[in-house]
Amino acid sequence: MTRGIILQRLDAVQFAMWELHLYMDTHPDDLAALSLYKKYEEMNEKLVCEYEEQFGPLYGNSDPGASWLKNPWPWDIGGSC
Repeated sequence: MTRGIILQRLDAVQFAMWELHLYMDTHPDDLAALSLYKKYEEMNEKLVCEYEEQFGPLYGNSDPGASWLKNPWPWDIGGSC
């Protein structure tokens, strides 16, 4: 799959998970909804793994020494406001 297709499928799965999460807030005893949520959760994990195998980390920074910490902070640059 291409990067765009995987990301599109991730968006759809995560949207469904969010909607089911909201639904289950008001219907906590609905076991069918819980089962469907778990199905989407598994799909999400598989898509994230597939993406990361092909294109690298999806979330976060792969550099443990986060590069934004190495950049100068606004007060380090100098000059006026």
